[in-house]
Amino acid sequence: MKKVVALALGALLLSGCTVRVADMTVASTKNYNLNSAKFVKGQRVIGEDKVAVVLFPLGIPNVKTAMDRAIEKNKCAVALSDVVVSQLNHAFIFGTLGYRIEGTEVIDRSQLGCENAG
Repeated sequence: MKKVVALALGALLLSGCTVRVADMTVASTKNYNLNSAKFVKGQRVIGEDKVAVVLFPLGIPNVKTAMDRAIEKNKCAVALSDVVVSQLNHAFIFGTLGYRIEGTEVIDRSQLGCENAG
């Protein structure tokens, strides 16, 4: 009986879920010129913002921070396309909460130093 209770408690503590919150065609937290004719697609990138949970969350995760982290993986990227926003809930008493942004980099070759990027 003790093994069953320990196994159930272990499964509960290690459980979590990731929920898809939004799908977007194009998203950005940066200011950029929409009329640029030098946009190219880059790599698929992921950005996350997570906070620890110890009985209660030790902060507030932010979608903008996760988006910034994904875009800033390439200095020439100005946005993401084919974006998926997911909420991470991997905590019961201990664990993490947060957001994950996944998308394809939109690179602007008209930026200084980005002529050959992509």
